[in-house]
Amino acid sequence: MIKFLEDLIETVIFRSRWVLAPMYLGLVGGLVILMVKFSQEFFHIIVHIFSSSEQEVILSLLALVDMTLVASLLIMVIFSGYENFVSKINTADSEDRPEWMGKVDFSGLKLKLIGSIVAISAIDLLKAFVHQSAGNPEHISNEQMGWMLAIHMAFILSGVLFAAMDYIAGKSKPH
Repeated sequence: MIKFLEDLIETVIFRSRWVLAPMYLGLVGGLVILMVKFSQEFFHIIVHIFSSSEQEVILSLLALVDMTLVASLLIMVIFSGYENFVSKINTADSEDRPEWMGKVDFSGLKLKLIGSIVAISAIDLLKAFVHQSAGNPEHISNEQMGWMLAIHMAFILSGVLFAAMDYIAGKSKPH
């Protein structure tokens, strides 16, 4: 009876990973939402290309780059998370299968995520600097700019610390 209960509990725990599957599908939905916003921004650039200043075009293009980086981040989380925690994605014979797919463990995913977050933060910071230099009426205060820079530096420091921890863990003897 004890062995039966143990097997039942372990089966339920093991199969509980499938609870994550709808969450990954939700992230796919997030990609679709992001594509709609990307399309809106792209259409806005096209429609206003001749009436927009150079800074406005640059800011709009940076917004497109920002959305693309977020979409790439979502793809990494969806593919790696699903393969690491739910089930393998059966596309091994596809020539379009990304090289990194199936090879990114949780540690690698962490580093890729923080790298993407740093890149997204850098683009937002660049947008703020371009916005400031364009002399826009919605002025960003020096305090706000300082906070943005401090947050960006915190992301960079976090990334360096994650990489250092992974390096140290990789050098230590297995238990």
